[in-house]
Amino acid sequence: MSEVRPMQSVAAHSMSSSVALLFAIACGLAVANIYYAQPLLDAIANEFGITPSSIGVVITVTQICYALGLLLLVPLGDLLNRRRLVTGQMLLSVLALIAVSLAPSRTLLLLSMAAVGMLAVVTQTLVAFASTLVAPAERGRIVGLVTSGVVIGILLARTVAGVLTDLAGWRTVYLVSAILTLLIAIVLFWVLPKHEPKGTTLSYPQLLRSVLVLFVQERILRIRAVLALLIFTAFSILWTSLVLPLSAPPISLSHTAIGAFGLAGVAGALAAARAGRLADQGLGQRTTGIALALLLLSWLPISYTEYSLVALVLGVILLDLAVQAVHVTNQSMIFNVRPEARSRLTAGYMIFYSIGSATGAIASTHMYTYAGWNGVCLLGASVSALALIFWAVTHHSS
Repeated sequence: MSEVRPMQSVAAHSMSSSVALLFAIACGLAVANIYYAQPLLDAIANEFGITPSSIGVVITVTQICYALGLLLLVPLGDLLNRRRLVTGQMLLSVLALIAVSLAPSRTLLLLSMAAVGMLAVVTQTLVAFASTLVAPAERGRIVGLVTSGVVIGILLARTVAGVLTDLAGWRTVYLVSAILTLLIAIVLFWVLPKHEPKGTTLSYPQLLRSVLVLFVQERILRIRAVLALLIFTAFSILWTSLVLPLSAPPISLSHTAIGAFGLAGVAGALAAARAGRLADQGLGQRTTGIALALLLLSWLPISYTEYSLVALVLGVILLDLAVQAVHVTNQSMIFNVRPEARSRLTAGYMIFYSIGSATGAIASTHMYTYAGWNGVCLLGASVSALALIFWAVTHHSS
């Protein structure tokens, strides 16, 4: 890999592989902070005395605050120096992660997780920033690469969290992440260009209102945001509740083994990185339809989890391939709408992503309590079918 050097100009029309990889790593590390808890829910519940049916609130609180951060922080990328914005948020994330690792009570744990969730939106500032550094013909490819870092970060978070928890307890996960976040913040401050947004004279309140205005004006943003809500509801339904059947008898896997299933998801995410290139070629709608069909199909092997872990691996690969392909395609398409408002477009789109993740988290743990794994799979398949129907109707009408 070539040496990573500071970028001198935001007007460049290409991005080196090393810098694109740095963006991907930074995004993956930041977004992983809100997913470490998923394979640790049973350990956290035991320590703080939270019932299994209510433990999903840890994920829900984090995702709700992530959505709040999307609205309040990400649009600032169209207004402020992005290098300072990115590094400042990452340094605050370090403090929030340390607070989680030291939390002595349920209340302080939830407050600290809320701060982690809100500050993790630096991921989306980075994605929007990367999209401004390349020519339109390369935008889908770069967005696909950087977004792959996001999805891989989400999935590897489970593997890392599982291993560290088995070795030294769940609190170590957040302490290690704080150290890594500090290191990547230092590197980003050196590498990122000194970007001062041009052409934006909006005040902060006007900036926030303009996010809503974009939804009113841009049909493609509305459609792609709803698709994001549905696919990440399905994604969260699987990954939030998966720890419950895998950790319970008769399977009774360790946290390390449970986290390892994230590696299967990485295979799917890497395979979907090409979706950005397909969007560059005008094949975004076709890619979306095929991916949503695969998402629905994935729930069939997933439903056999309690009988075959091989079937689960196959289902995980299909599900993460489908979700990543739609997500990359969504972002590639909306970034072409308003070049001067990419941070606000990202904020509006990702709010729906976060709402979907929070909805899936709380719904899946409740569904598992009342209807078991079959109920969870039925719920996931229903949401996936709704996403496919919604795409078909809106695609036909356009």
